[in-house]
Amino acid sequence: MRKAILAALTSVAIGAAAIVATSTPANAANDYYLAMTEQSSNRVMVWNRNVSWTDANLRWQFTPGTTTGAWANLSDVKFRDTAAHGMIALVAASGGKAAIVQVKSGSKKATTSNILWQATPGGNPHAIERIPSNGSVVVASSNGYLTLYSPSNANSPSTLAKVQTITVKGAHGVLYDPTHKFLWAIGEGRLTPFTISGSGRSTRLSAKNGYISLGTYKNSAGKTVPNLGHDLQPSYTSKDTLFITHTSGVYSVNTWSFRTLKESGTTRVKAYVNQRGGERAWIRGDNTGSRPWASPTVQFFNSSGKATTTKSRSGARFYKVRIWTTAFE
Repeated sequence: MRKAILAALTSVAIGAAAIVATSTPANAANDYYLAMTEQSSNRVMVWNRNVSWTDANLRWQFTPGTTTGAWANLSDVKFRDTAAHGMIALVAASGGKAAIVQVKSGSKKATTSNILWQATPGGNPHAIERIPSNGSVVVASSNGYLTLYSPSNANSPSTLAKVQTITVKGAHGVLYDPTHKFLWAIGEGRLTPFTISGSGRSTRLSAKNGYISLGTYKNSAGKTVPNLGHDLQPSYTSKDTLFITHTSGVYSVNTWSFRTLKESGTTRVKAYVNQRGGERAWIRGDNTGSRPWASPTVQFFNSSGKATTTKSRSGARFYKVRIWTTAFE
């Protein structure tokens, strides 16, 4: 693992003063919480990494109450802090929905009654992010676009309205970067930083001139095609690092130099995270059943990327795994 490769890079120079990200306290090694989107029961489920992953041990869960329609196949979750509503969960579902869900202190379960805002961007939503201070929300739909929703009142999610749609082929991931004040988006063939301008309903995203190429691979027909980006996550041990997964493997990306480093050549990795103690985890599609992109198992790795243990839940179809934290990096 960790075999260096060169990133195909168009001309770009990035420089920005670091700012402090809202963060939860650092977790001790191997004693932290994970959130998973579980598509069989269609819930976001949060457990301590070390307990048995049973319903009785759930720290928190969100269920839209259905496994069909626009809420089908929950595909992403992120947790963020807000001034007006405290901790929120950002959720997206491949059926077409995206929402902001309030995470109430002391409550272990949220339903659609806890939704502060929701929309139907359509196009197979795969990821969602919130721009801090601004209050805007961005949804990435794998059918090929980002949808930007901006509020007339940053403290009132109910005032969010669609203000921009941007073509991003194969859009699968979005992540705000507080160091550079960019919004990163990953899709077919490239990882692109977007600048953010304006405020309120005048907020707009603009692609930088440069991007990181994800390279190519040969498909089953022997044709050379761009790698398709899957996941995009921060490193919680290095604010200058992102982790990405695509068709050909798992990579880390330096956000200053745009240099990429191969972490693993394993395919079908749908989600990859690390936590402050250094441990890493992934979900790899197992190519079985009606949801071949998912798996009942989470694979853990040490801080050097060496596989250690696994944890499973019988009957589960996990798609995304996330660190239970409101930190951006």
